Amino acid sequence: MTQFTVHTLDTAPAASRPAMDGARKAFGLLPNLIGLFAESPAVVDGYLALAGALQKSSFSPLEREVALIAASVENQCHYCVAAHTTVTQAQKLDQSVIAAVRAGGPIADPKLETLRAFTTKVVRERGWVSDGDVAAFLAAGYTKANVLEVVLAIGLKTISNYVNHIAETPLDEPFKANAFTPSRAA
Repeated sequence: MTQFTVHTLDTAPAASRPAMDGARKAFGLLPNLIGLFAESPAVVDGYLALAGALQKSSFSPLEREVALIAASVENQCHYCVAAHTTVTQAQKLDQSVIAAVRAGGPIADPKLETLRAFTTKVVRERGWVSDGDVAAFLAAGYTKANVLEVVLAIGLKTISNYVNHIAETPLDEPFKANAFTPSRAA
């Protein structure tokens, strides 16, 4: 296996350091994933820009996390599921919802379950969902903008999930309590 460096602010390429420092300040730690991304200033900058864009979506914090975790569960990403679970705890989001997403559903709240199922289907089908799938999502109370925001969340998680698969990112200490074991090999 090819070894990847989990960079620190001292070892990272100079062009990656401002984004890394911003992430450290925002998260209260420098996540191993950001340290891996730092190998490429374009990747660390792009990932954080997409994350910032998703924050501006019309989804609530819980809805954003449902979409992000659902994509990560479908992509079998041990790191992102654990990291986002930890984030939801810090945000004091409903942990029964998060547990259901981690388990692959269902969520008791029908609207959130629709979001989880739609996100999972978009990942699984690589975007080739039916008109009926979109109609059911809209009928649950979501909008066409939300359809596109699901794709944004999936795009963000595709970057991190795939990097984690390739680099086998080690879990940061704060995420270990929420370790996730994929149900099948990645």
